[in-house]
Amino acid sequence: MKSQFTVLAIETSCDETSAAIVCQNESGVHVRSNIVSSQIQLHAKWGGVVPSLAAREHVVNIIPVIKQAFLEAHILPEHVDCIAVTNRPGLIPALLIGTMTAKTLSWLWKKPLIGIHHIEGHIYANSIENDKEETLSNIPHTKNEHRKKEFNFPILALVVSGGHTQIVLMRNHVTYEIIGETQDDAAGEAFDKVARLLGLEYPGGPAVSREAKKYREQTPQIQRGIVLPRPMIQSKNYHFSFSGLKTAVLTVVKKTPPDVLPQIIPEICHEFQQAVIDVLTEKTLRAAQEFSPKTILLAGGVSANIELRAQLEKKVHEEFSDVTYLVPSLEYSVDNAVMIGAAACFRWKIMSAKEREQAKKSWKSLEISAHERMRT
Repeated sequence: MKSQFTVLAIETSCDETSAAIVCQNESGVHVRSNIVSSQIQLHAKWGGVVPSLAAREHVVNIIPVIKQAFLEAHILPEHVDCIAVTNRPGLIPALLIGTMTAKTLSWLWKKPLIGIHHIEGHIYANSIENDKEETLSNIPHTKNEHRKKEFNFPILALVVSGGHTQIVLMRNHVTYEIIGETQDDAAGEAFDKVARLLGLEYPGGPAVSREAKKYREQTPQIQRGIVLPRPMIQSKNYHFSFSGLKTAVLTVVKKTPPDVLPQIIPEICHEFQQAVIDVLTEKTLRAAQEFSPKTILLAGGVSANIELRAQLEKKVHEEFSDVTYLVPSLEYSVDNAVMIGAAACFRWKIMSAKEREQAKKSWKSLEISAHERMRT
């Protein structure tokens, strides 16, 4: 591989139309541009993403977003070594827009094309070098505060998003062993459903987090008036279940007089969020004891939750002081094309000469999938 590898990355798996120019060199993975066109306001009135509407907006935005990515990166298509696109999992109508665009550009520009699993992208968001220093918690940072974003294997990845909650063991780049996953609702999905139960706006994760913060600020010494379960926290495996927690919130709502409910929403949100964090943290730390990782990383859209980031960091620092703890920049925690480009850089690096040649013909054969587990 030449000294710098440059990728045009495209992400349209759900409701964000995103394109980015990402470069990898000896100092790591760097971002030349990152353009995201959000559809949150469009879908908010429906309380969730409508696939047909998402696809329509992707059609409108995809070309302008790609053009802007090149403009901000100050490069031309001929400077790109590869095109990467999310091709699984996701909403089929949305995935189609991104992959068809990527396949067309691959054919037109004669560039290799790599399909990237959306969750793989979230994991590799942790590899992106961030020039802007970001304080993510109120606890003292470890010796890794100014570290280069290196992956030291084995890695234990806690993946938490709207569609996935998994603990993934990585013994090398782009190799995955799922050792635990949700048996029903994903954590992000549970946040959205609880937000709807409480009449909060979409997306639910940030809304619940804001209400929980209000409670912490209003109640310096947390009072546990409302107590919710911590599902499967003591189970002898690394699986998760959040549907029962959502049902417990529903029970509280039904038992509370309508005129009283608005007053206790911050407390409900705080207890719900803490229940999720307790389960995620406990399972991750227990897995770390068994598998002895050199790195623990947090990934997925819910990794933007400040309390989860801070509490997991504190526990890792206390119990595994010699383990590197990685979290993505807040900018790259939610869906974006940068993470897809980062994953593509590492995939390309380990591909054989034959596989790289085959990638030049991927515009003919790249397929999409709504549901697919990560594969090596």
